[in-house]
Amino acid sequence: MELKETVIGTETIYDGKILHLRVDTVRLPNGHESKREIVAHKGAVCVVPVQADGTILMVRQFRLAAGQALLEIPAGTLEPGEDPDACAARELEEETGYRATTLRPLFRIYPTPGYSTERIHAYLATGLTPGRANLDAGENVELVAVPTAEAERMALAGEIQDAKTLCALLVALRSL
Repeated sequence: MELKETVIGTETIYDGKILHLRVDTVRLPNGHESKREIVAHKGAVCVVPVQADGTILMVRQFRLAAGQALLEIPAGTLEPGEDPDACAARELEEETGYRATTLRPLFRIYPTPGYSTERIHAYLATGLTPGRANLDAGENVELVAVPTAEAERMALAGEIQDAKTLCALLVALRSL
């Protein structure tokens, strides 16, 4: 069975700094047409930074869309043409003030493929050394060091609600 949809028309609804919204008209394999609302996003990275003593550096920040502060791993949006490895190193230092001697790719995911093109590249960072935090003007984060066992407990208890953090944390813990 053929599952590919063919785009036969596109209407741009919104063109913003971080995301773009379009409505695509598609032709299905059976010949019928349908509409798809797509959020176009340039992609992102997330990093699980593990210190030598086994603690994981996380950030707590208020997320307006969620209406609350969430505990997350450092993450950020790719700049146009930016290599994900370079973005991961940049975001780690910007948000935590640490650099990693080793940044190991964990996986790439589409967090919401039903309506978004965003692809997140996840990394495990080890060999951390102090650098200098340099938050973007619109960022307000609190650095939180969480022991590995506590991070796993929180993930399994549903206390970590950010999807990228949950996925990357569990995969990183499995590979440590």
